[in-house]
Amino acid sequence: QEFVTVLVRDPRIQKEDSWHSYIDYEIFIHTNSICFTRKTSCVRRRYREFVWLRQRLQSNAVLIQLPELPSKTPFFNMNNPNHVDHRRQGLQEFLEKILQDVLLLSDSRLHLFLQTQLSPEDMEACVSGQTKYSVADAIHSFASLNRRFPIEDEERKKGKNDADSDSESSSSGLGPSDDSISCGCKASPASEES
Repeated sequence: QEFVTVLVRDPRIQKEDSWHSYIDYEIFIHTNSICFTRKTSCVRRRYREFVWLRQRLQSNAVLIQLPELPSKTPFFNMNNPNHVDHRRQGLQEFLEKILQDVLLLSDSRLHLFLQTQLSPEDMEACVSGQTKYSVADAIHSFASLNRRFPIEDEERKKGKNDADSDSESSSSGLGPSDDSISCGCKASPASEES
């Protein structure tokens, strides 16, 4: 039976400049669905990108009532753990509902959003054929840039003891997998909320 597990976790404050900050969230996908190019992926996205995704999905699937995002409140405080966690939960619920709809799963923007780190502008360009790479190329390219197989880690440790051997493990917390990628995302099975 097909499954798609999505986790929105690990909120981090990012500085844009000396005056502006925002929070981004890790989106972790683990699936056996034939709809996905990669079976495991990990990207970071901010609230503004979720808003963009919802608008694009709604414009392409006019007859579908899309789930709401957590509201953008003027009183949102990124230093308040309750505010941040409430938003994180809302973003996860949004993605869980989106990923249950077969029509929405056919939208390339959704896959680029979940499995690459492309900006909204670059995702639009890719989907409309204005790039040299296809959607699948973009997803494979992102994965290969951030990919490390556990077997490669072992060979690297045995073969040459260079500075790379101390870098993060590629464990996803879900057991060994040929599709596990590391991308700097933290794998913490204990924090797998449902």
